[in-house]
Amino acid sequence: MVKDRLSASDWVKAAFRALTKGGLGAVRVEPIARDLGVSKGSFYWHFKDLPHLKAAMLETWRIAANEAVIALVEQAAEEPRERLRHLIAQVTSDIADEYGGAGVEAALREWARYDAEVARLISEMDRQRLDFVTSLFLAAGLPEAGAEQSARQFYAALIGLEQLSPAQNRRREADLLALLELLLRRQPAG
Repeated sequence: MVKDRLSASDWVKAAFRALTKGGLGAVRVEPIARDLGVSKGSFYWHFKDLPHLKAAMLETWRIAANEAVIALVEQAAEEPRERLRHLIAQVTSDIADEYGGAGVEAALREWARYDAEVARLISEMDRQRLDFVTSLFLAAGLPEAGAEQSARQFYAALIGLEQLSPAQNRRREADLLALLELLLRRQPAG
């Protein structure tokens, strides 16, 4: 049964699912309305036009995939190594399913190849994520250069594993936990 009234959030999530499944060309009002089982009028109740929906998608993802995850990890544990483990649990959870699943990040990065504003946002999100992970490695006792390198390697592995096995959250989690243990064993330089 279709809800009597959809929220803007319902439209944004449906747009993410369309993006993940069919690329940016699939983010169109009529097909999304059809998937939601409503008329296009429902869309225009919440959004002026398609560019406004796309802007809402980007803001939603910035908050859900960066700010909310960082806040959850910071609240989860005091010990930096446990925070890193909790970060892995968060990024390999089913949390992205309502946005189209693990492929949503890859779909956004593909979109960024053709849209400078999206590329700018992805770059900002990458920087925020790298800074956060670096701070966790520093707090775990790695020297600054080692923490920065470990953060880049960890983040690159996360992106790569999302590409290799987008539907295998548990496998990605196990691989990232194994990598984390290797990165945490690094000896301070000197």
